[in-house]
Amino acid sequence: MGTAIAEGLITSGFLPASDIMITKRNVQTLQSLQDKGANISNDNNEAARFGDVIIVAVKPFQVQEVLLGIKANLDETRHMLVSVVTGVYIKDIYSIIEKQMPVFRAMPNTAIAIGESMTCICNQAATPEQVKFVEDTFDQLGKTITIDEKLMDAATVLGACGTAYAMRYIRANIQGGIEIGFSAAVASLIAAQTVKGAAQLLLQHNSHPEQEIDKVTTPKGCTIAGLNEMEHQGFSSSLIKGLTASYKKITTDM
Repeated sequence: MGTAIAEGLITSGFLPASDIMITKRNVQTLQSLQDKGANISNDNNEAARFGDVIIVAVKPFQVQEVLLGIKANLDETRHMLVSVVTGVYIKDIYSIIEKQMPVFRAMPNTAIAIGESMTCICNQAATPEQVKFVEDTFDQLGKTITIDEKLMDAATVLGACGTAYAMRYIRANIQGGIEIGFSAAVASLIAAQTVKGAAQLLLQHNSHPEQEIDKVTTPKGCTIAGLNEMEHQGFSSSLIKGLTASYKKITTDM
């Protein structure tokens, strides 16, 4: 996730590559970013001294070790912390760093790799200018929205897990397409582009799905016949149950 963010920021031109430092134990895997002008290091403290905005993109079990490792170099008057770590609350970060500084949580999804993420953001102790900077940063990688932290678990389910749910729908479309006569490659192209177009209609028209559905459903037509059969088989119900099952899992077991 960290390298995807750096790649997106460099590609968009939002920041000069020379203003970015990426750290990793094995810096050899960062060679492509170094070739683009970014700084690379295996020393987190070097990065903390280098930058004003520190993005923490590690596994949840690594957060305490990483934050404790840079704690001495965190400056309350200079730094902002942005965590993209699932399930680690702002209060947990404060308990580790023991400093009063702006702390953000951001929940992107895997489409960040192609600049099409949906990123939900929350913060504590940030100024409006700092909030705008973080939103502008992630706007280079897709779309952003600021929410209350109490909704971050729900954002994980809808925005991050949601990518997998959308993929499963597309896969089912492909399987159906093959059954009615298309090759796998052609069915995949048609299904993926159709879903992309449907999403763009909602985003560009700022419309409700039912408004767009009404445009393609005619009396006694094939579209409404298919939609009704899907609902008879529990399409919407199963999706809603899946979302709530994921939410229950993340709020009780993680």
